[in-house]
Amino acid sequence: MSTVGFDTTQVLINGHWRACASGETLPLLNPSDGSLLAQIARGNAADVDAAVAAAQAALTGPWGQLTAAERGRILLKMSALTLQRADELARLEALDVGKPVKQGRADAVAMARYLEFYGGAADKVHGETIPFANGYTALTLREPHGVTGHIVPWNYPMQIIGRSVGAALAMGNACVLKPAEEACLTALAFGHIALEAGLPAGALAIVPGLGEEAGAALSSHRGVAHLSFTGSVAVGQLIQTAAAQNTIPVTLELGGKSPQIVFADADLDAALPFLVNAGIQNCGQTCSAASRILVERPVFDEVRRRMAERYAALRVGPAMDDLDVGPVISPRQREIVQGFLAIARDTGLQVAAQATLPANLPAGGCYVPPTLLAPATADHRLAQEEIFGPVQVMIPFDGEAEALAIANGTNYGLVAGVWTRDGGRQLRMARKLHCGQVFINNYGAGGGIELPFGGVKHSGHGREKGFEALYGFSSLKTVAIKHD
Repeated sequence: MSTVGFDTTQVLINGHWRACASGETLPLLNPSDGSLLAQIARGNAADVDAAVAAAQAALTGPWGQLTAAERGRILLKMSALTLQRADELARLEALDVGKPVKQGRADAVAMARYLEFYGGAADKVHGETIPFANGYTALTLREPHGVTGHIVPWNYPMQIIGRSVGAALAMGNACVLKPAEEACLTALAFGHIALEAGLPAGALAIVPGLGEEAGAALSSHRGVAHLSFTGSVAVGQLIQTAAAQNTIPVTLELGGKSPQIVFADADLDAALPFLVNAGIQNCGQTCSAASRILVERPVFDEVRRRMAERYAALRVGPAMDDLDVGPVISPRQREIVQGFLAIARDTGLQVAAQATLPANLPAGGCYVPPTLLAPATADHRLAQEEIFGPVQVMIPFDGEAEALAIANGTNYGLVAGVWTRDGGRQLRMARKLHCGQVFINNYGAGGGIELPFGGVKHSGHGREKGFEALYGFSSLKTVAIKHD
């Protein structure tokens, strides 16, 4: 209670915080030192049932009676409250996830911006009239799905809540949120913000718990009309399979093996910060992390040298020290990353640079050294599989055709970056890369709240962020009126 500032052991259902049905809790550990942060509710199917029932009632109650403009005003209040509490939210995210405080604050500001964007967009979703047969007027309406389920991961709770729950609420859905059991403090704080902003009872439920219990119950619940999931490919497949039994739509934002492609004519001074930061931000635990750096051979050695210099200067430490890189989320994730580094060592993959871990790091912390590996072949396991840690591989290429073959040559297709001054090449690459977003001479566009986000292939389907998300969180109804 003293560390967090509110009771973390409850679920939010029908506008009230209460004990979960099981009465059990789960430990929430600080990845920076292994200490106990808090206990959270171990929600289960009974809690999900109650949350869905309350959400269904809200759709025909005060929440469902609000106009789009009124919904938007509540979201704008939530945005303002989020900004007011950005420092505290940043602290919670740093403690819970292990990311440096400055990254946690950026996430809080991003969540506020999502709520602002969707608050302003709530009454801007329009239908259309359709030219049709004489004697008819045909039109389309955008309507909420109903109850939407949101299963969010531990790496960016605030950002993903903002872009999924914010958009769903803007469209008039009632949301049941299942945060990750590894990190959910800011998800719980979001519930307090929503209630303070006047969100009607039942419009938002928050049920923490294990994925195989609360998450499985939500993804298979017959009262849920749409599911949004961000996480691993394996779990995404389970969720889509469960949703298929109820024939409901799913938005899946899954893994990535995103490349940044550096041509010989690139502005290297501009590229270098993005090449490194997009790989080590949040200790590499980012679906869109630039884990592959593809570099044209004439500048490969120079890029490797300059990236190595930046790696050598990285500062690693506890999240509250607010350095460059914190810990990974858990001992299990640390073992996964260390396993990939062992594969690199056993296969002779050369370490081009590795940040130094200070000797005084907390013994219980989940630290791994940020590592740059180069050169790698395009088919190497570390160039094909998602590592989800601060590890990047560099791959040389000759010309556009080989760059495209390497970039498109994985099971993933989430994000790509292209660095070149050649305007024709920029457009050719953008059109031929198999992914959901392409960034030219930048990477991430500063967060790009307005820019639709999602992937192809094993990176998932559907789009969140931007106006496109509002279409995904609504269904289209066609009305044909015969009047002659």
